[in-house]
Amino acid sequence: MKLNNLIMKILLIILGVLASAFVAIQIFALNSQRNIETYPYAVIKKYKTFETRAYEATLFTSVKLSESDFKKASSQGFSILAGYIFGGNDRNEKIAMTSPVSMSLEDSTTMMFMVPKKLHKDILPRPNQPEVEFKKEPAKTVAALQFSGWANNKKIKKYKQQLQTALANNGISHTNRFCFFGYNAPYEVFNRKNEIIVELYQNTINQKHETTL
Repeated sequence: MKLNNLIMKILLIILGVLASAFVAIQIFALNSQRNIETYPYAVIKKYKTFETRAYEATLFTSVKLSESDFKKASSQGFSILAGYIFGGNDRNEKIAMTSPVSMSLEDSTTMMFMVPKKLHKDILPRPNQPEVEFKKEPAKTVAALQFSGWANNKKIKKYKQQLQTALANNGISHTNRFCFFGYNAPYEVFNRKNEIIVELYQNTINQKHETTL
């Protein structure tokens, strides 16, 4: 009996330590999210299930992967790009993490991290891995649909279809260039935010605005 009580006490202590560590990690994650630099945009119009946005021209680090499976591509791409910003470059220099992580939704996947605004291509350290490239994304207009929880292939397909349907119902045409935006680190459990993004034709947005004025 005494041995059983001792084992139970040890198990409770271990569970308590694990629970405290879990809570500490989640608090750290929430605080980090408040301070992280994000891809700047302006909301053009809010619809029932999505919104249209204007993004300004922005520089990204990117890597192109032959893999289209979300889980495999996200793991491979994150490892390569995180390696670069965490010091895998010719100056062993760390670069601040930004949000969101962007992944194209095509037969192959391009993952991108936004470069902090204070930096520009001429002063960035050279990546150790040749797969890492710098890509300047032009100013663009997009539609964005948000969903919560953990992203996977099934959810991404579901919400991509929802966005396609919503755009069609509102008479908004798009370029069919879809991507996924993920805003959370893998260890974050609460308040997970994901988005399906598709670039719109500028003339379509202008026409929609003219008809609503």
